[in-house]
Amino acid sequence: MNWFEAMVLGLIQGLTEFLPVSSSGHLELGKYLFGMDHEANFYFSIAVHGATVLSTIVVLWKEIAGLFKGFFKIRLNEETSYVLKIFVSMIPVGIAGFFLKDIAENFFTGNMISLGIEFMITAFLLFLTLVIKPKERPIGFIDSFIVGIAQAIAILPGISRSGATIATGMMIGNKKSDIAKFSFLMVLIPIVGANLVEMKTGDFSTEGTSFLVILTGFVVAFLSGYFACKWMINLVKKGNLVWFAVYCVIVGIFSILLGLHVI
Repeated sequence: MNWFEAMVLGLIQGLTEFLPVSSSGHLELGKYLFGMDHEANFYFSIAVHGATVLSTIVVLWKEIAGLFKGFFKIRLNEETSYVLKIFVSMIPVGIAGFFLKDIAENFFTGNMISLGIEFMITAFLLFLTLVIKPKERPIGFIDSFIVGIAQAIAILPGISRSGATIATGMMIGNKKSDIAKFSFLMVLIPIVGANLVEMKTGDFSTEGTSFLVILTGFVVAFLSGYFACKWMINLVKKGNLVWFAVYCVIVGIFSILLGLHVI
């Protein structure tokens, strides 16, 4: 991997982590187009995912600080309830990660046809938000679990985590002003946890990727993720995700054609 490839993949990770178009799917597509081994560049993957976690913390630091302050008062209050809802949302993805990890890894093999179908699933979920518009209500514990199921399904590369969780939250009636922030906060612990597990069990060979190349990807992913996170929060308040759905359809068709070697 060179610095240009790192910059492009870092930009892809930063933008698509928060936009409802699947960051993992775009990274798979990017690696395919660059002719990279899908299992290569271990440190780089850890770095760019860490960058988007950091950008989330920077954008939402006031909310995170408030949650910590309220939670450690050790009494049932609004902040404690919110943190508990985040933990509830983590149950499905924890179960999926424990029991379905090996199955999910089979989808990260550079299969463009499978990837294209998963992009189509993301588009379908986003299109549903145009049809299903229930009366809005605050996020409850059952809502948190349902949104958590959507996050668990999004362990597949082409299914957008933010797209699945935000669309699901909107379809069950969660307030648009709340669901984007909840979606971004609920993923922090699972991503950090998954990265720590990978660092413990993975192959620590950089496979020729230099520190400066990894740093380039990290910086680009952080900066693009910062702006994408802020943009997405404001965008969800308007509730219009149709153009992201159209985009996912286009990328899905493109991926399938690549897999069929038509392109």
